[in-house]
Amino acid sequence: MTVPPETSPPSGQTLCGQDTRGPLSAFLRTETGSASVLLVGALAALVWANIAAGSYEALWGTELSVRIGSSSVSLDLREWLNSGLMTLFFFVVGLEARREFDMGELRERRRITLPLLAGLSGMLVPVAIYLSVNAGEDSVHGWGAAMSTDTAFALGMLAVFGSRLPGSLRVFILTVAVVDDFLALAVIAFAYSGAVSLPSLLTALALFAVVLLVRRTLGMRIPALYALLGTAIWVALLKSGVDPVVTGLAMGLLTYARPAERRDLEQASRLFRRFREQPTPELGRSVRRQIASTLSPNDRLQRMLHPWTSYVIVPLFALANAGITLSAGQLAHAFTSPVTLGILLGYVLGKPLGIIGATWLTTRLSGGRLHPPVGWGAITAGGTLAGVGFTVSLLIATLAFDGDVLEQAKIGILAAVLCAFLLTWLVTAVIGALPRPSRARALLGTGRTIVDLSDPVDMDRDHVRGPLDAPVTLLEYGDFECPYCGLAEPVVRELLADFGDVRYVWRHLPLTDVHPGAQLAAEAAEAAARQNRYWEMHAQMMRHQGELRPEDLLRYAEEVGLDIDRFSADLNAGTGAARVAADVESADLSGVSGTPTFFVNGRRHHGAYDIATLSAAVRAARARAALTGAGQES
Repeated sequence: MTVPPETSPPSGQTLCGQDTRGPLSAFLRTETGSASVLLVGALAALVWANIAAGSYEALWGTELSVRIGSSSVSLDLREWLNSGLMTLFFFVVGLEARREFDMGELRERRRITLPLLAGLSGMLVPVAIYLSVNAGEDSVHGWGAAMSTDTAFALGMLAVFGSRLPGSLRVFILTVAVVDDFLALAVIAFAYSGAVSLPSLLTALALFAVVLLVRRTLGMRIPALYALLGTAIWVALLKSGVDPVVTGLAMGLLTYARPAERRDLEQASRLFRRFREQPTPELGRSVRRQIASTLSPNDRLQRMLHPWTSYVIVPLFALANAGITLSAGQLAHAFTSPVTLGILLGYVLGKPLGIIGATWLTTRLSGGRLHPPVGWGAITAGGTLAGVGFTVSLLIATLAFDGDVLEQAKIGILAAVLCAFLLTWLVTAVIGALPRPSRARALLGTGRTIVDLSDPVDMDRDHVRGPLDAPVTLLEYGDFECPYCGLAEPVVRELLADFGDVRYVWRHLPLTDVHPGAQLAAEAAEAAARQNRYWEMHAQMMRHQGELRPEDLLRYAEEVGLDIDRFSADLNAGTGAARVAADVESADLSGVSGTPTFFVNGRRHHGAYDIATLSAAVRAARARAALTGAGQES
């Protein structure tokens, strides 16, 4: 039987889906904004170096010393940026990679293999091209400048092309970039560092062993201790002659991520209620600590450091390193230089060939057991995106070269950024010109995606609205007293009216610590379901979220035509309590702690739930279901 979706007038966008901070703040919080600020830094460096080259070099060559007792660290400003502040950038990269490893696509461990091999190949092929172009030249030792993808630029460019490429490509590119960064930092440490002081290096390794021991015994409860140990490792590596930026990536990869657990949130609610009744400084501190502890260290640190690394540190790095004097003669000479050509060809040809080739070969040799999360068109775009080699490439170039050769290397790096953008634009334009079925296959592929919903939809058990055989299932964990669920309700109605092939499932997650009437309302809905009036009762309670007392529920039951005696008996007996408890358990197993939380064909929906965002998620799920035959996957 097909249940027609309920409709409502168009609702526009829910308040919780809107950004109330203004267009500038919204822009700066995106990866497009991050890449744009980075680009501004690079352009400013070029302008500055060509207008006043002397002041440019004089500023960044200024020496700054930090002395504690008889020990000191003395570096010029450029070195403080390249080896000091950039450590924080790589720390944030490590945090994001660890989050994907713990909670994202990579928590299914076999999915790591393919991007790992693609990342490795995406470094080896460009290096081989650079070595072949520079064979027999003194510049052959600068091969490291041609191998590493710039994570910030690549993800920023991906955001620019976001409407043309699938979201799953981001995780693939991020994993490739992290493998790339980790190996590049190892190359910096061992191929482009000075004479190594063995005692200092052993000290750094011993301190890292202490970090591992502390993490195993104390967890992540003392952030200041990790900051102190990380700083000590950084200093020890610097004194050893090994570039210390690897410290950031290693510490970031150690910082675990986890979803907020419901019991921690409930404890925070109880403490806040006590503070509301008795607002003392002691309780205020307890509330702050408890609220902070509900989030994983990974979440807290990303939230704190990401704006600084994206909008301050990396643009400053570009400003300090991208400044080169340009003239027609210099450009003509650079593009006949093996250094410029080796770097440019390594990124523009080597990166796509290495990533696409390794992905295809791995898929073929594994018999399809290891397959990319997106289609081959998207993998091709990802390969061209990976041809952006700015941050780490400049870092290695400054270690490998100096004088005119360094200028030539920088020209090759900047030219590769421009070519990577143009190539990606060309690839997306070709994909966009394909017929719709071919375009969907090129972007999405036919591999199955990871499923976040632990308890699949059961047509005989779950409450379903819409066609039972629909290819797309939108599931919501909700609370009848939650105001955000109330805001989402008209959006869901509009979505069902716009899409005739979507089924909607509601599961109960009463947040009893903040919504005292939610549990009884959920049981009232189940009592109505025993008389085949579930959705009618559901609609009444969503329209009157602030009135969910027992007498209100009886009135709604009468209004929807229920047998009041039977309804009252079921409600008093708690006949729906077991069903509500089962829904809550399934929410816990799926890592759901708040409402509303949506799943689209079993994949958790992150972000806003306005009509435009949910519609885009539904269209993507429908296209993938058509390719994979996974319409009933939920």
